[in-house]
Amino acid sequence: MATIHFNILSILLLIVAFSYTEADYNIVPKTTEKKIEVVVESIVYCQSCKHLGTWSLNGAKPIPSAKVSVTCNSHKGHVSYYKVFETDKNGYLYAPLEGFKMENYLLDHPLHSCYVKPIWSPLENCNLLSNLNYGLNGASLRFENKRLRGSKYEAAIYAAGPLAFRPSDCAQVHY
Repeated sequence: MATIHFNILSILLLIVAFSYTEADYNIVPKTTEKKIEVVVESIVYCQSCKHLGTWSLNGAKPIPSAKVSVTCNSHKGHVSYYKVFETDKNGYLYAPLEGFKMENYLLDHPLHSCYVKPIWSPLENCNLLSNLNYGLNGASLRFENKRLRGSKYEAAIYAAGPLAFRPSDCAQVHY
């Protein structure tokens, strides 16, 4: 008789033990999705007259508040992302591509689908576009293994290389 009570008691304890879920014990890990952003960086300069027509930045000065566009095309040839960003007081562009989506991971990857163009300079004496890093048609991106990581955030940073405007009042230099 004692063994029957013991077996029934054991079964009841097992039923009670298995009827509780992990949530009842508050030990279920909360799954929070890590937000992964794509970021583009560059610096915008005013190229010196001495190096006009070259890719040299000797004597160049950063342009604060310059406007730069980032355009991404889908593998189908459609514009999938476009936004204009402004450089900071040091001419540095940090452009988080919020809302950027890839339909195809390989074909729509930022390295293949995105480019950066300088579009406006606040400097009246330096507001003509330069073709430094192919800025006239759009500078392509490169990955330099830079990432920002946080507990709920990760950013892959792509560089466009320096971009430039040039002065309009340069005297012609004869060599």
